[in-house]
Amino acid sequence: MDSSTFRLRVIKVVHLIPRGQVATYGQVATLAGQAGAARACGTIMRNSGEEPGLPWHRVINAQGRVSPGNDVHRPQLQRHLLEAEGVAFSRAGVIALGRFRWAGPVDPLAWE
Repeated sequence: MDSSTFRLRVIKVVHLIPRGQVATYGQVATLAGQAGAARACGTIMRNSGEEPGLPWHRVINAQGRVSPGNDVHRPQLQRHLLEAEGVAFSRAGVIALGRFRWAGPVDPLAWE
């Protein structure tokens, strides 16, 4: 799969994540057809500013944390957006994946 196809598939998957739930970068990459491409998914999310309405804030790292990246303000914004949707953070800044992780589409191929 070429990078532009993967990017489009990642964006489609992210649009499916319901309000008040999160998915990990690895989970999104797997659903988009590239297991093991969590970092590439992270890059797509980091550069997603041109995609209107994309709920990029619902994608977090495998430890249940907002990834800091190179932007000081984006992690704070991400946490604020998630909290506004009812996603809770522990005092250590961790989201309980057992409670808030999206299970994925009922039919993984239905979104294509």
